[in-house]
Amino acid sequence: MNAVPVTALTGHLGAGKTTLLNRLLRQPGARIGVIVNDFGAINVDAGLVTGQVDEPVSIAGGCLCCLEDVSGLDAALEKLTHPRLALDAVVVEASGLAEPGALAQMIRHSRAPRVRPGGVVDVVDTVEYFRTLDDGGMPPARFSVATLVVLNKVDLLPPTEREETLAAIEARVREVNPTAHVVRTSRGRIDPALVHDVATADDPPDQLPLASLLRAERAAADGHDHGPRAASASARVRGTVAPGAVADLLLDPPAAAYRIKGTVAVETARGSRGYVVHVVGRQVHVDALRPAPDHSELVAIGIGLDADAARLRLQDALAPATGPDREGLQRLDRLRRISR
Repeated sequence: MNAVPVTALTGHLGAGKTTLLNRLLRQPGARIGVIVNDFGAINVDAGLVTGQVDEPVSIAGGCLCCLEDVSGLDAALEKLTHPRLALDAVVVEASGLAEPGALAQMIRHSRAPRVRPGGVVDVVDTVEYFRTLDDGGMPPARFSVATLVVLNKVDLLPPTEREETLAAIEARVREVNPTAHVVRTSRGRIDPALVHDVATADDPPDQLPLASLLRAERAAADGHDHGPRAASASARVRGTVAPGAVADLLLDPPAAAYRIKGTVAVETARGSRGYVVHVVGRQVHVDALRPAPDHSELVAIGIGLDADAARLRLQDALAPATGPDREGLQRLDRLRRISR
């Protein structure tokens, strides 16, 4: 069973969540499902969803964290993660009043069988931050669950105050979440590779042309500026690898690696066993892969990633097995059980 990553997109009112979401939808080749909250004016560019999903799924009843019965979200997730849609990812855009921690828990504990938590992306209006979110007391608790914090509207900050303001906001994030990845941008421009996999460089064959035309139109208006780009590093080997080294990497990723993904084959006393592994921020997800592949490969992605150093870490994690590693296998299986 292939699990679909479900990303929570959160942020205070007016921070730029919908702008960021619409940019994600303009990425060619990625099939993205969207769940929006009916609270307030949500303006998702539905034309970019046409042809990828039969319809955007709306959840009524106020902000997601206040729903008395989460079955509405579960039903939407089950629908969008069904194999027949072959989606690469699902994004849940919460209202500006939603509590990120509550939404993250709803996704993690969803009863939809094909859901995998894809992280919490929290968008910050850097211009209004200290007037709306932070009075100087305890830092906002919302940052404690974020895997990726997007400092948005950087271009609107006065040039003479910009660096000082951004550094102050980032310091507040670090007070409650030292491991959060922080990206500075304007108008919601982030590299989609940080949020989800891009399936192909082009639109799939059954994609309606409307989405492609809309993307071209918006790209021209934006001047083709896509903001900071993520770097990547990869490693691949044939045969089985040591499970303990893989577990070490998942729990201690390379510096600046926001996402790690891959498939590995490990040696056991009864032969090889396969796993699919994902890391988003500090969230680790491990699932069984049957049959076991004849090779192992890992990819790391992140802003500011040192590709050469990261590649060495990946290669170390894919050290050839010299025999069954019972303790390492137990650690990897423990991560799989926690993921479930």
